Amino acid sequence: MTESGYRPPDLSLVGAEHVARYQETDGEVGYEWNGVPILLLTTTGRTTGLPRTRALIFGRDGDDYLVVASTGGAPKHPSWYLNLLARPQAEIQVKAAHIPVVARTASEAERARLWKTAVGYWPNYEAYQTRTDRVIPIVVLTPLRGGAAA
Repeated sequence: MTESGYRPPDLSLVGAEHVARYQETDGEVGYEWNGVPILLLTTTGRTTGLPRTRALIFGRDGDDYLVVASTGGAPKHPSWYLNLLARPQAEIQVKAAHIPVVARTASEAERARLWKTAVGYWPNYEAYQTRTDRVIPIVVLTPLRGGAAA
């Protein structure tokens, strides 16, 4: 551990390779990463209009899925988050299930509770928050009616 509570993750499966392996195997490879569950989030590029897919750690809050726009504590928001701000309709893949969702940023009032939830499944978020001046957003992904549940 290099920072209080920080555990360096195994980065042997990341980025486009992680997405490809997850898609090819319906999550049999890549669903679990460093002991936490992963979903694939497909957004629409805010400038290109093209689909963009990222593998992200997730948790649950009732029927909703939670993802954290941390980028390891980088000073700027990740592109997938900016895409969701422009176009909140997206799709997630959880194992073999493809689920249409609508995204929203957790309100300030609910963030404290959801932050505890997020840190519960990925303690490194605490270290990431110390690396940046921005408040790291928690994104709530609500399945649309008629979407498959996982």
